[in-house]
Amino acid sequence: MGITSHELQKEFPEYKDRIEELKANDMKFSEKLTRYSELDQEIEGLEKRGGPISDDKMHRLKTWRAQLKDELYQTLTNGK
Repeated sequence: MGITSHELQKEFPEYKDRIEELKANDMKFSEKLTRYSELDQEIEGLEKRGGPISDDKMHRLKTWRAQLKDELYQTLTNGK
């Protein structure tokens, strides 16, 4: 399995402008996006290094990332 970045702008390129708008004007969205990005970078780093992490913990991190992505997507699509 390859290592893939899950940056929100790459995941939802059709919402690039909306992401930037919300990042600048919606503090709650911005904070959630920051948490999502940091978590994505942590997971990507662990995968690249083959870091000492249990499968269970990696699964929990990826589940948390997916939940954040779902919440961010809900915000992106609610304004349309």
